Amino acid sequence: MRCPLSLRALTAVGLLVVSFGAPLQAQDTQKLDKVSFGTNWLAEGEHGGFFQALADGTYKSYGLDVTIVPGGPNVNNRIMLLSKKLDFDIAANNLQSLDAVANKVPVVAVAAIFQKDPQVFIAHPQAKVTKLEDLKPLTLFVSKEGMPTYFQWLKSEHGFSEDHVKPYTSNAQPFLADRNSAMQGYVTSEPFAIEQKAKFKPTVILLADYGFNAYSTFIETRADLIEKNPDLVQRFVDASIIGWYRYLYGDNSAGNALIKKMNPEMTDALLDYTVAQMKEHGIVDSGDTVKNGIGAMSDERMADFFSTMVRAGVVRRDIDFRKAYTLRFVNKGVGLNLRPVP
Repeated sequence: MRCPLSLRALTAVGLLVVSFGAPLQAQDTQKLDKVSFGTNWLAEGEHGGFFQALADGTYKSYGLDVTIVPGGPNVNNRIMLLSKKLDFDIAANNLQSLDAVANKVPVVAVAAIFQKDPQVFIAHPQAKVTKLEDLKPLTLFVSKEGMPTYFQWLKSEHGFSEDHVKPYTSNAQPFLADRNSAMQGYVTSEPFAIEQKAKFKPTVILLADYGFNAYSTFIETRADLIEKNPDLVQRFVDASIIGWYRYLYGDNSAGNALIKKMNPEMTDALLDYTVAQMKEHGIVDSGDTVKNGIGAMSDERMADFFSTMVRAGVVRRDIDFRKAYTLRFVNKGVGLNLRPVP
C-alpha cells in the first residue's frame, strides 16, 4: 500500500544492496551469521532503525552480518523471501499478513515496528478540516491500493462514500489545484513534500487516531526459519529493536549517513522531519511499547483489527488470523533502558 509522492517515487537512484561497517577479518566473518533483509521501499527515514543497527554495529554485536536489500516500485521482496534469497523482509501492515494466510503463503510477522499505521489524509488549510468527519464533503484522492483496504474501513466505520473519490497516482498536482480536496499520504513524508513544493502547511488527519488500529512495518520471515533457527530470528529482532531506540533517541547520524548513501534523494531536512513525526505521533513508540518495548504486538489488538476488517468486507471471516503472526520474539522489554525517562 506504498503510494509515495514523487519526492521518493521519482528518485533516480538505482536499487542498491549494501552491507555496512568496518571491514571484517576472515576469522571474524566466520563467527557471524549472514542475514539478508529486504525493505519495502528505497532507503528512507521510515526504515531508520534498521539502517542504524547496521551502521553503528548493533547487528554485528548480536553476531549478525546483515545485508539490507531495498525495495522499490518494481521490487517484490516477499517473493525473494519465499525463494530464500532473503531471510527477513518488511510487511507493510496487518492486511498483507492476513493476505498471506488467505493464500497459504508460509510467512509470519515476528515484530511490529510501527504501532500506528502512518496513513493520513492531507487537506488545504482553507478547507477548515479539524477532524476525520470534515473530509466527507471533499474530493478525496485515493490510490488503487487504498480503495480496497483502508477506504473500506472508512466506509464501514465512518460512513464515507466513494462518490467524491478520484484516483491518486503519487502526483500531488491535482490536490494542489483543488482547495476542496484531500490527498492520501504518510504522516512521515508527504506533508513535508507539500510544504516544500506549495509553501503552505497542510492539515493532516492520521487515520490511526480515529480507530484504524493496524500495525505497520512488520518484520516478517518464513515459517521454516522460525522452526529451524529461532535463535537467529530472536537476535535479528532484538538488534533491530535496539537500532530503533538509538535511531529515535540517540545519535542517528550513522543511520542517516547510510540512508543517504543508498538513496541520495534523501535530505537531512526530510530525515529530521520523519523522525520528528514518528515521535510526535507515537508511530514507533507508544501504547504497548511503553511497557513491552518497540516491536510489541498483542493477541487482543490482532483480533480487534481482524474483526474490523471482516465487518468492512476486506478479509474473509474464515481466515485464521492467528497464523499471521507470533508473539514469541517480542514483548520482552528489549531496549527499554534506552528510552528517555518522561
